[in-house]
Amino acid sequence: MSNLTEIVDSLESSIGQLVIEQEELKKAKAQLETEIDNLMVKNLQYEKEIAVWSEKCRSLKLANSLLGSDQHTRETKLKINALIREIDQCIVQLSQ
Repeated sequence: MSNLTEIVDSLESSIGQLVIEQEELKKAKAQLETEIDNLMVKNLQYEKEIAVWSEKCRSLKLANSLLGSDQHTRETKLKINALIREIDQCIVQLSQ
């Protein structure tokens, strides 16, 4: 009978340890989920910042090419041609 009692005591002890470990894992999971949320917010902020800087870079390239820089002249010509087409379309619409 004492053997059975020892087994039950051992099981109770093991179950108690498992419960403690489960609580610790729950806490760790909650912390990791919070960290994931924070990182996702930061990622969105960085993506917005990248988009802003990309647009600024594109604008600077265009400005440089308009100022006579030999770099990016093709892009400038394409942009000017696109603007001319838009102006032509506006003129056609106004004349109708």
